[in-house]
Amino acid sequence: MARLAALFALLAGLPAALAVANVTGIYGIVERRMPQHARDFVFTSMEGDGDVFVVSDTVNKTGSITVTCTTTSACARGLYTYATEFGGVDIFWTGSRLHELPSPLPKVGTPINGSAIVQYRYHFNTVTFGYTTAFWTFDKWSLLLDWLALRGVNMPLAWDGYEAILTEVFQEFGLSDAEIFEFYTAPPFQPWNRFGNVQTAWGGLLPMQWISDQQALQKQILPRMLELGMTPILPAFTGFVPSNMSAHYPNASIIDGSAWSGFPSTLTNVSFLEPFDPLYPQMQQSFITKQQEAYGNITHFYTLDQYNENNPFSGNDSYLSSVSTSTIASLRAADPEATWVMQGWLFFSSETFWTNDRIEAYLGGAQGNDSMLILDLYSEAQPQWNRTDSYFGKQWVWCELHDYGGNMGLEGNLAAITEGPIAALNSNGSSMVGMGLTMEGMEIGNEIVYDILLDQAWSSTPLNVSDWVAKWAARRYLVKTLPTELQQAWTILSTTIYNNQDPNSQATIKSILELEPATTGLVNVTGHHPTEIPYDTNTTILHALQLFVNASKSQPSLKQVPEFAVDILELSRQLMVNRFIDLYTDLINTWNSSSSTAQNVTTAGVPLLSLISDLDVLLYTNENYLFSTWIADAKQWAHGNVSYAAYLEYQARNQQTLWGPQGNINDYASKQTAGLVGEYYATRWQTFVVMLAEQKTSGQPYNATEVSQTMLSIGQAFDLKAWGAAAGETWGTKGDTFQVVDRVLERWA
Repeated sequence: MARLAALFALLAGLPAALAVANVTGIYGIVERRMPQHARDFVFTSMEGDGDVFVVSDTVNKTGSITVTCTTTSACARGLYTYATEFGGVDIFWTGSRLHELPSPLPKVGTPINGSAIVQYRYHFNTVTFGYTTAFWTFDKWSLLLDWLALRGVNMPLAWDGYEAILTEVFQEFGLSDAEIFEFYTAPPFQPWNRFGNVQTAWGGLLPMQWISDQQALQKQILPRMLELGMTPILPAFTGFVPSNMSAHYPNASIIDGSAWSGFPSTLTNVSFLEPFDPLYPQMQQSFITKQQEAYGNITHFYTLDQYNENNPFSGNDSYLSSVSTSTIASLRAADPEATWVMQGWLFFSSETFWTNDRIEAYLGGAQGNDSMLILDLYSEAQPQWNRTDSYFGKQWVWCELHDYGGNMGLEGNLAAITEGPIAALNSNGSSMVGMGLTMEGMEIGNEIVYDILLDQAWSSTPLNVSDWVAKWAARRYLVKTLPTELQQAWTILSTTIYNNQDPNSQATIKSILELEPATTGLVNVTGHHPTEIPYDTNTTILHALQLFVNASKSQPSLKQVPEFAVDILELSRQLMVNRFIDLYTDLINTWNSSSSTAQNVTTAGVPLLSLISDLDVLLYTNENYLFSTWIADAKQWAHGNVSYAAYLEYQARNQQTLWGPQGNINDYASKQTAGLVGEYYATRWQTFVVMLAEQKTSGQPYNATEVSQTMLSIGQAFDLKAWGAAAGETWGTKGDTFQVVDRVLERWA
């Protein structure tokens, strides 16, 4: 922190334009990602409004490039523009390819200019810190932060270490450690504790070691964000408190929140200290002061969500107004320049409650349009800015949600992502000030839909999707000219799978293979977790996959490109889970037939179970699709403590399976990863087929409750298991992706 303090002291003495364009951190990106060119880039500041960069050849120095910028973020974006447009390289979630930038550096010729069209480029959903980054170390954070910086993100959410500050606050106000730790949830469920949805850690109390380690991690993350020109959004005191708070402050206005997602009252109904109670601003002051002492006075933006999927105590307009008036007052008493950042999800998820009058009352209680920054969380499919008159003048960010629970399924709407933000920005009376990504989980299969939005933030007109896709694919595979087969494949994908115009299925398409087996209710579901396939499989996935295979055979060097291997696996994976729907339908039709026998049902189940086995084999060929990685990431935080490692493994397993001790939001965060597919999903479906066959033999009515209870028992047993070779599990990859893909086409095309 001493280095940060020295940096702030230096910046304080500089002119405003130069202060925000400190370029030290951008040199850091070059050193990390393209070290062979550490001396070949020059970054300089210039005065100007907004985020602007100019990329040019360095005068009198061959093979050197100069990036001039008004802000640090603009310099990073300028570097990225050069690397992608002139160097033909990129950085992806699978890893950086920037080190393959040519040497000497290609000339620019006529200088190129770029400028952001919005003030803020945002990243993260609060729940991403559970579904994706829950167990990350700084190595993974470092790659992501460079990815964000280069794409021009300047405002990320930063939740890690929150419980360390909150614990100190609760202790200051008289709560015992026992009362505090009974309140906290386990690591991959902390976002919903922060939202006031759930409390108490099933499977064991949260260890203090976890809280200390996460604060140490935050002290690595925040300096890197600052170096890269980002303004972190930090937590504030929301008002959610342990239930025993009432015993310590019997006169305080503390109410029980509503139940959430079917959890029992012992795990939900989180107590909420009303913001207009005198105790609230005291705790807010304590929290922000302690946070500043820990990390420095580094931001004026604070995330604070009071009613995420929980409705307020009252719908009275004056009540709602008093809540927000008191909330912003508490923030600005602690930080006079505070801006309250809030997800706008509640206005969609609880649309019946949140009428426009109530929204206006709630937002209007925070005086001044700059007092709040609203994240319009699901702008690509269910925008709320347009029904709320641009959030009644409050500043807001056009956001892409897309990926519920970190699910895996190819889907997107590139037209909406490119045209939607521009239309919103240019609408009458627009108070839009940013664009950003708010995906619940970050899965590599749909990276294209996230890349294009962050590029759109630097173009005042909608990007030409076909041109953009062709350039993106070329640098993804490190080729000067995209092979004809891949041109055709990406034309198919971008005009079908990534051109989904139906808002009822605009989210990651969930495979029924991951859902609890049942005889009805799985196929053709639309809405929150759609299972309906909005395209013809044979003319899209299958055709595109065959073109990828042809490309790999005509140009074998593609097989050495990690992103190509991921993409061909993704297409194969999607083909197989789509085929699973047909096999499931055959099974159910056979079972429903009055003339079928138990043997007929068993026979109908064979190809279904065979596909699951083949899918697991496919997934095991790539390191990005291993369930064991999720487990290993969790257990590494145990520092060799066996019982702690077992606790972390249970929590990691539970989130991606039952999501709660009793399958409370079962399969919400399901994944198609090797090991999870081959053991957990395979066991469930095998058991289901057996139960259907037994029903034919017994003649007794189908018992859905019995089936569900059996599946719950399978999940509970799986969650308590320890990863081990005895079960045929492996930590690493096995097999060759391209050989397995050939077999997939032979069997499942």
